[in-house]
Parts: sequence; structure tokens; C-alpha cells
Amino acid sequence: MGVNSSKKLAAKCSFLSKDEQLIVSNSFKLASKNSEKIKEDEITKLWGSQMDPRLLQYINNYLFGRGEQKIVTVDLERFAELFVFCTRGTVDEKVKVLLTSLGKTEEECNDIPYSLVKEYVEAIVSSYMKIQRLSNSKQYKSWANRGCNTHTQNSQRLAESLTRDLAVLGNNAISRRSLETWLQGSTVLGQLLLFVFMHLYNISHKDKSAIVNEKQPSSVESEQATNENEGPRERSLVPYCRGLDLIPSYPSILDLNQIVFVNAHLPQQYQVEWRFLFSSEIHGESFSTLIGRIVNQGPSVMVLEDRSGYVFGGFAPANWALGPNFFGDDSCFLFTLSPRMRIFPSTGYNQHFQYLNLHQQTMPNGLAMGGQHNFCGLWLDGEYGKGHSSESCTTFAGYQQMSHTKEFQFRHLEVWGLGQPPPTPQERGERVTGKGGSILDGNAESKAMLKMAGKTIHSEGLREPPNT
Repeated sequence: MGVNSSKKLAAKCSFLSKDEQLIVSNSFKLASKNSEKIKEDEITKLWGSQMDPRLLQYINNYLFGRGEQKIVTVDLERFAELFVFCTRGTVDEKVKVLLTSLGKTEEECNDIPYSLVKEYVEAIVSSYMKIQRLSNSKQYKSWANRGCNTHTQNSQRLAESLTRDLAVLGNNAISRRSLETWLQGSTVLGQLLLFVFMHLYNISHKDKSAIVNEKQPSSVESEQATNENEGPRERSLVPYCRGLDLIPSYPSILDLNQIVFVNAHLPQQYQVEWRFLFSSEIHGESFSTLIGRIVNQGPSVMVLEDRSGYVFGGFAPANWALGPNFFGDDSCFLFTLSPRMRIFPSTGYNQHFQYLNLHQQTMPNGLAMGGQHNFCGLWLDGEYGKGHSSESCTTFAGYQQMSHTKEFQFRHLEVWGLGQPPPTPQERGERVTGKGGSILDGNAESKAMLKMAGKTIHSEGLREPPNT
């Protein structure tokens, strides 16, 4: 079957957009060796090295069936159907792929063990991470070149977090309705599926780089798209890492699975780039240095590891600033990464999102996220290395104590800024020197240092009073 012939066949698949016809026909042509049918071993040769072996088996189950129902070849329409269902399919279509991949019939659709679904998701997560490594995109390289790797245990944790809504059923039968409800709300899994199948079908596509770099809407937006000529567009959940140019091997707490997990839950405008701000391994164990590195840096992600190996932290949407009151907004959330991956979003019950204070006799000195003083979701004491995570926290939904023990000591702390930092007074065109001004107006670290030295506050800046 020639190129034109494969394109004509793809054009007959009315469910494909024009862009998708090109993608699918090229991939089909490569796998089938110009014939009108594809064999299982040809799929294995085309995709086998690109994914987790379990996902390859699931794909072959879907395309060719199992047991007595197994067929020898499939045509382009079936091949195209898999692409559409996995990249922009409805919930019902994605359930169909899942059930058929697991070897379940419609009669067995109300008797699905949780363990099978979890393994299916593990195969998708593992394939996603493998494709990141094989693609070697600039985002992936920005982390991998600094020593950030992927670990099987964290891939399993990510898969468990994606299936946790089904886990409450244990190993009992999961109904089709439960699967539909779960997939409807699992936007992160939808994004992983999209990335994996866009990669697989684009292996032979000459314009792959243009498609890969396009912005991808959420899976919900994809399902609601009304323009049939607009196919799905791939967007990696791996942010670009900046700020480590002078640190060739960075001892980060995080691996790529954990980065993807946190990044996927950030507001979309902050998912593109992470800027390195602070690491206790590099900048030392100093609370004053920490404060000087994070104030006036915009939204940030803070991650720490306690001495029992528990890894947790929070997303701070507002500029860190010294003061006696809580601040921030309800996009703030806390998270755990080890031994489990969990996100704790805002409840709306109160506005106690961020707090930062030091050298105050009447107010607690330290950094907090959520809860109230002495009962915070996350508290870092002004005496560096100490903190607590309360048993409960009304600020965040589903919250559970994040550290191994309520009062903890941490051995590693790092902070990442998100997106571009806010403009300095100089960049805003404001006067920062001369009569009535202070160079500190344009230096966030110096302002924080002066505050911690106990200097008097005047006006909006931190400065010495004028001479009289």
C-alpha cells in the first residue's frame, strides 16, 4: 500500500481530523510495510522499545484480542480508533480501551479487580517516563543533566495516587460506573495517556517536533472541543529547570515522577518553568539565608525531607514577605511525595495559607502554611531544622499529618520559584536611590536581612530612620 493509498484510507475514517489522518496514515504505513493490514509482531517492532512491556501487551490485547477471539491482523480503522480513543476519547471510549486491554468483555465489566487497574496505570506512568528519557527533550535534559532520575518506586507511587479513588474498594469488584466516574475526574491520567500515544503515533511523522511543542489543553477541554478539525496537541508535564547552570550535579530531593505529580496540580501558567531558589545542601542550614533567597520571588514550591525519609511540602502562590499576618490565596496546597503521593487543596474554610515572620516577641517566628499557630499543616521554625505537621488542618481538604512524627527535624530543604520573578522597583521604573530612597527597595535579600537584624520599619521598606 503506497503513501497516497494509506492517506486515502485514513480519509475514510470520518472520526479523524485532517492532521490526525496524516499522523495515523504515516504510522500505519511504517508498521504495515505498505500493506493494508498490521500484524502483532509488526506493532511490537514499531513500539516495543518505546514503552513498558506491560503497556505493549495491553495495546496488543486491544488491537488483536486474546485467546480464541484473537485475530491475526487489524486494519487501519482499528489502528486509528486506538489513537483517537486514547488521545481525545470520551470517558466511555477510554473505559472500552481499559477493559479490552485487560482482556475483559462487556459481560465482565462489573467485576474488575483494583489490582489490574492499578497495574494498567503503572504501565502508562512507566511508559511516560521511558518516553521522556528516549525523547530527551530540553525539559527532560534540564533535569537529567543535573542528576535528576526516575525511580520505579516513585512511578508506582504516582500510579497509586492516580488510582486512589478506586482503592477504597480494595480488591473487591470495581463496577463500570466506578471506572467511568474515576476516569471522568482523572485529568492527569488523561494527560499521560495523551503524551504516550501522541509519541507512539508520531514516531514516523516528519513534523513531530512542531506537534510535540504545541500547547495542550486539559483532557476535559479536549473532550468538549467542538471543532472536528482540531486534533489533540501534546504538552509535557515536565517543567523546564532553570538556575542550576553553575551546579552540574544537583543533589535534589525530587525525582521526575515527583516533579510531574506536583507540576500537574499547579495552576497551568506555572507548569512551564521551575527556577532554583534554595537548597540546604548548597546554601547551608540557615533560616536567614532561606528567607533572603525566597522573598519577592513570586509563587514557589517548597519541598523538604524529614529525618525519617518522609518527603512533603507546599505550593505558595503569593510572594513570601515578612509580616505578622497570614496571606496568600486558595490556589495554595500542601502535598506529600513519600511514602505516599497526595495533594491537599484548599477547603475555603479559612485564609491561613502563608505566614512568615522573624524577630517578633509577640508573634511566632518561622514559616507556616495552613492551620493556626502551634497547629499548622506545615511549620518551619525560625530555629533552622525544626518543624511540625499537625494531625489535622482545617485549611486543606483531606489533610493528613505529612511528617513521620508531628514534631520533626528535617535534613534537606529546597525551594523552587515558578515562572518569571516579579519585576524589581528598578524594572518598574521606580526610584530606588537618592534622597528619600533606599537601595534596599530593590534588593529583597537585603530587606529580609535588615528585618532579621531587628532594624526599625519605616514606610514600605526596611531601612534605618533618616538622620535628624
